[in-house]
Amino acid sequence: MAARFFTHGEDGKGSLGPIVIWIATHPDTTTAENAHDVSPDIISLLEKVGVEGAVIEWYEGTVETLAGPPLLRVTLDTDPTYYVRRFLTAVLGMPITTQEREDDDAQGSVGFFFHENKSKRGEASARVPGVSNRHVLHKTNTDDYQFKGAGAPRQLVRVCGSRRFQRGVNEIKARIGRLGSDAELFVTEIAELQLQVASEDPDEVEEAEAGVTAKQAKLAEIKQHIGLLEAFDKEVNAQWSDIERRNMGHVDWAPKISVDVEGNRYTLDVGTFELDEAKFKPHFKGNVIDLGAKYTPGELTDKFYPLHNTNTRTLFNPPPNRQLRVKGIVTRELLANPDCFDSNDEPCLIVLKDGGASDLTVGNHAGLEAYLADDFGQESVELAIYNYNKQSGDFSAKGDSGSLIVDGKGNMLGLLHSGMPRGGSNHVTFATPAWWIVQKIKDQYPHADFYRTSW
Repeated sequence: MAARFFTHGEDGKGSLGPIVIWIATHPDTTTAENAHDVSPDIISLLEKVGVEGAVIEWYEGTVETLAGPPLLRVTLDTDPTYYVRRFLTAVLGMPITTQEREDDDAQGSVGFFFHENKSKRGEASARVPGVSNRHVLHKTNTDDYQFKGAGAPRQLVRVCGSRRFQRGVNEIKARIGRLGSDAELFVTEIAELQLQVASEDPDEVEEAEAGVTAKQAKLAEIKQHIGLLEAFDKEVNAQWSDIERRNMGHVDWAPKISVDVEGNRYTLDVGTFELDEAKFKPHFKGNVIDLGAKYTPGELTDKFYPLHNTNTRTLFNPPPNRQLRVKGIVTRELLANPDCFDSNDEPCLIVLKDGGASDLTVGNHAGLEAYLADDFGQESVELAIYNYNKQSGDFSAKGDSGSLIVDGKGNMLGLLHSGMPRGGSNHVTFATPAWWIVQKIKDQYPHADFYRTSW
């Protein structure tokens, strides 16, 4: 790489320095002696083509792309970063925003992925799009959007808007703080037990010695976890804090939000974005929901088996490593006639979703459709998802739009798009049936495959 520098003098005048040729080598591949020996030959070649007085400068360096690193992999729950890394992992529910909507602090979630396989014209395609709501991907609703291809301006999609990213960073620091408090408590307890070792009661001595050993081991583990989390905190801030490095794709198709007036009267609020292969491929697992650490496997299982649920169908089995794979679609018939029962002996389907705002939540679909009318009198039919119970909290919150709702076996039930506030919370969440959304996506991507497990 060639450069030339201008030096400004104190008298306001300046001078132009010689041409400088910068030569970068990969680290540990070239010695100073090698560079010294080769430089005269390079200068000689330059002089032959009329470049006089050039200076050769060598340095070590590697070229890095500015696209940022790949999204993180989902780890085992034995990893101390397991829960706090979820906002940057390549699974369903990941928080997203767009370049267009970042200034509005408008954010949503990833519903699911699919492989295009072939274009409408039958040409082979390696593209992998993601799915969310149109209103998450676009600020306005004036017309249908279709990416025009190479050379056309791209509407960028990003993992985490500024607010959601800061929340993720705060969660890492909070986890470090809690472990620090635990460590201080263990230090105090160990000191007291060490005093107890001097007791004249042999039982107390035996108990204290065992306690010291156990608590010292636990303290060492906590310190190790703190070290790993502190390193992770530095990595996240260094690699991900620049929002430009969180670009992960661009909008591909986003039809205008509408109601299927001539058909089922469902709301079409859907959009797709083509994933950046470099961001996703290294750790891509397909349509997987990370169940996180909010509930233990036993607690989550209990939610799917209320007291009056006499159905013999398996409703939920804790998946290996807390990763629930999407395996199918809840049929239209089952949506209308749920075959399970809640604690009041009423028919229902227990469902869950993982969203970028409220994380993993469990809710109740009673089988009854909701009929809504907007400010202009436009009526639509929606799936209604109720909060699990009065103590469970809201099923959804602002920022969850675009999330996929599934049953306990990983069957797609609906694409979340809105909620009905009651007081300071959402009383009911509304979704478009997944069977219908998938049908509309296949109209646009006829060869779409929703169940592949790798890139």
